[in-house]
Amino acid sequence: MSKLLFEVFSDENTNGVAYKNKAHKRAIISYLDGTGNATVADFSRELNISTPKAIALVNELIQDGLIKDNGKVDSTGGRRASLYGLVAEAAFFIGVDVKRYSINIGLLDFKKSLVTIKENVPYKLENSLESFNEMIKVIKQFIAELTVSKDKIVAVGINLSGRINNANGYSYSFFHFHEEPLAGTIEAILGIRTFLENDSRAMAYGEFCCGIVSKERNVLFINMDYGLGLGILVDGKVYYGKSGFSGEFGHIPFFDNEIICQCGKRGCLETEGSGNALIRLFKEKINGGSSSQLVKSVDSFDNLKLQQIIEAAKNDDMLCIELIAEIGEKIGRGIALLINIFNPELVLLGGTLAQTGDYIRLPIRSALNKYSLSLVNNDSQLKMSKLEEKAGVIGGCLMARNKVFAANRID
Repeated sequence: MSKLLFEVFSDENTNGVAYKNKAHKRAIISYLDGTGNATVADFSRELNISTPKAIALVNELIQDGLIKDNGKVDSTGGRRASLYGLVAEAAFFIGVDVKRYSINIGLLDFKKSLVTIKENVPYKLENSLESFNEMIKVIKQFIAELTVSKDKIVAVGINLSGRINNANGYSYSFFHFHEEPLAGTIEAILGIRTFLENDSRAMAYGEFCCGIVSKERNVLFINMDYGLGLGILVDGKVYYGKSGFSGEFGHIPFFDNEIICQCGKRGCLETEGSGNALIRLFKEKINGGSSSQLVKSVDSFDNLKLQQIIEAAKNDDMLCIELIAEIGEKIGRGIALLINIFNPELVLLGGTLAQTGDYIRLPIRSALNKYSLSLVNNDSQLKMSKLEEKAGVIGGCLMARNKVFAANRID
C-alpha cells in the first residue's frame, strides 16, 4: 500500500485529535466512494463538522493525492462550489479469477474502474505444486507488464473454486500443502497484500456492484461451469455462513444415481447438471452412435473441453444443443429449490455455460415454472450475467478492496 494511503487508513500509534482527523478523512473517502463527487458543504453536513474543518481535511487529502478538485458545480446564483472526487490513480487492486483451464486477471483503480484485463490466459488448475507455481507465474507476468508502479498496487484478490475461508485465507480444495494460510503464502511471494475468495461469490459480487443488478438487494448468482456454484447476496451483502463455505449448490444430494461427484459423494446435483456432466453425456452419446460435428474436428475426446461443446452448439450442432437443454432442465430444478427457500428478487445465470444463452436459459426457465411455487417464482427475475468473464475479475478486485478498507477500519 502506498505510504500516504496507509497512513490515512491506519490508526497505529494514533490518538486524540490525530485519531479523530483520520476518522473524518476515512469518512470523506467512504462518502466519495458512494457518491462519486461531493462539495465541502456535503462533507460538513454528512460528518457534522464545521465548514472550516471540512476545508482543512479536504486540503490535506488533496496534498496526500487521494482526492482532487473536479471543477465547479453548476449554480443559479452566488459563488459556485467545488466538486471533489477520488483520485483514480491513488491506488490499484488486482483480481485473479482462476478457472479450470484458464485465468482471467485484471487491474482496478481507486475509483473502481477496470483499467486493464487479460482474459483466458492458458492454465490448468490442479491441486499440485506445479499448478500453483504456474498461477504465481501468470500473476507476476501480469504485474511486470503493467505501467503502474508496484507500490501503488494495494492488494490482490484471488478467486478459486471449492471451499475457501476468506476470513483466514485458507483453501481446502486447492493448494492446501502449506501449513500457513494460502493467502499468506502468496502474499509473501508477491510482496502484496493478498486475499482469497470463492469464485462464485466473487462473480456474484462483481455482477452486483458493476453488472446487471440495479435496485435488487437479494440476489442469487448461479455459476454454471465444470462444476456448479452459488453466490448469495442478502440485503446487498455477501452471505458466507458460519465457516465461510456457503453456496455449495452443486453438492445438494439431488439424484438417486451411482455417479461419484468430485466431492467423493454420489448423487450430487453436479453429477447430472454441470459442465462435467455435459462432457460425460456427450461422450456417452457419441459412443452410442450419435453424430456431432465435433467428431470430425476433435482428434480425441479424452481431453474434450467444455468450450468446444459450447462452440459446436453455437454452430447449430443438434446433439450439443439437446444435451445443453437437458443439463439446463436439471439445473433449473435445483434453482427452483433455491427460489422456494430464498424467494430472491433476482437469479443471475453466469459462468462458462451461460455463453450458450437461450440454449440453457429457456430450459432453466421452463423448469422454474414447473418445479417452483408460482407465488414465489413470480417475484423472482431470471437474467443472464452482463459482465460474463469480467465478473470474477471485478468481484475479486472489489472484495480485496473492501478487505483492505475493513482491515484498516475505514468508516
